[in-house]
Amino acid sequence: MIDPRLAQAVLFDLDGTLADSAPDLVAALATLCKEIGHAAPDPQVVSRVVSAGGRAILRSGLPGFDEPRIEELLPRYLDLYARRGNAATALYAGIEPVLAGLEARGIAWGVVTNKVGWLAAPMLDHLGLGTRCAALVAGDTLARRKPDPDPVLHACAMLKVDPARTLFVGDDLRDIEAGRAAGTATVAAAWGYLNGGDPHAWGADRVATSVPALHAWLLPD
Repeated sequence: MIDPRLAQAVLFDLDGTLADSAPDLVAALATLCKEIGHAAPDPQVVSRVVSAGGRAILRSGLPGFDEPRIEELLPRYLDLYARRGNAATALYAGIEPVLAGLEARGIAWGVVTNKVGWLAAPMLDHLGLGTRCAALVAGDTLARRKPDPDPVLHACAMLKVDPARTLFVGDDLRDIEAGRAAGTATVAAAWGYLNGGDPHAWGADRVATSVPALHAWLLPD
């Protein structure tokens, strides 16, 4: 584990790490359920799998639907989600000071997400981060996505930083696996969705129990 004061860059997952997007994702699913005459989803159940992506969200909200039907509904679900314009999505409390602190110290930061680019970029713009994020690697940027290390390595190349001096922060096991395989230090964001997992069991170099805890460790006085 590197000393955070020696880090050249910090990479973040997006949904469940930087921002709480569950309200919009659940609302889009509720609209879809209404369209197809299905019972409304349980928001708490669906929220737990948000970091796993659209297919996992549909499987959670539409139990019993087979994979061909999930694939059939996915484009409509993503369209409904996009139409919401991230209306209820917001940064987690305390994230803005973390990003501002990194910028003040000249530490580059970027986003590595499995969310497709046509959804990720507008979300960053909505959050006021579009022009501040130094590297965005989305789920369709490369042929492989997390947990493959390629997206993390690509972000490091974009930032011209050494993976060994980079931190990757995420709320899903795939984030930790991708960072570890890429040679970065890894931080599990325990405030996120976690996909029903235990972040302490993921083998991350550090578990941040809250955003303030991450701030205190990442940006010591």
